[in-house]
Amino acid sequence: MENGAVYNDTTEPQAKPSRRPFGCTLRHLRGWRLPIAALQVGLSLVALICEEIVEDCIKCGGLYFFEFTSCSALLLSLLILCVYCTDVYETFGEDKVQTV
Repeated sequence: MENGAVYNDTTEPQAKPSRRPFGCTLRHLRGWRLPIAALQVGLSLVALICEEIVEDCIKCGGLYFFEFTSCSALLLSLLILCVYCTDVYETFGEDKVQTV
């Protein structure tokens, strides 16, 4: 008996690798959710750019707070878009993603 015949019956076939680049999928952002998520990223980027344009200010406390919130909004919206548009959603599972 050949070794190949023994192992062919018991081993599982290799899974085909995903053909999606970087595991990108739009399965979890269907309909109106994808344009809203992209709009959120775009608007938070515009807010961050507009804040960086300001060169001089007298009382900068509000400007610094706006910088913090616009940068946080950009990073969080990019994170949400990356989680829902890649294989991370399936890797961690829906319940863990919803908990986070």
